[in-house]
Amino acid sequence: MNAMEKKTLRRLKWFFAWQDDQEEEWLRDMARKGWHLSALGLPGFYTFTHGEPQDVVYRLDFTTPKIDMDEYMQLFRDAGWEHLGSLAGWQYFRKPADVEGANQIYTDPESKIQRYRRLLGYLTLFLPIMIVLFTRIGDPSSVPFFSVMKLFSAVVLIFFAYAMVRILMRINQLRRR
Repeated sequence: MNAMEKKTLRRLKWFFAWQDDQEEEWLRDMARKGWHLSALGLPGFYTFTHGEPQDVVYRLDFTTPKIDMDEYMQLFRDAGWEHLGSLAGWQYFRKPADVEGANQIYTDPESKIQRYRRLLGYLTLFLPIMIVLFTRIGDPSSVPFFSVMKLFSAVVLIFFAYAMVRILMRINQLRRR
């Protein structure tokens, strides 16, 4: 099969920030079936290219705009990781599974905790904006549009707070290891 005949598969599957281990394992299972991640779309949208089944390890990392991306990417390249792309601050990497166990980008729980703290700090920046938007939407009794917007912003705010709590729970889980 030449490059023009390669099969692609698009999948919609949701994972949340605290489910990165499950996402990595799902991507690995797809590679074992011969479907290799080739592109990231909107959150939850994955594109795979069909090839030989392989045991490939996928790892995710969360970055903030403050870091030197050239240095960051070089560090991963030096360790044998292939960068597949990024999505909303999450960086996607892969490499062939190593039987000797060098399949992690973080080798200790504290490093993973730091990653979740970066994510939590980033989310914390947006929390005041979410609260202001929720409280500043006009009188819902005046226009039906405002009722819908108020409800939508309430749902988003509740989910946002839930996500922050789940990330804190993940940090506590890692501390107990």
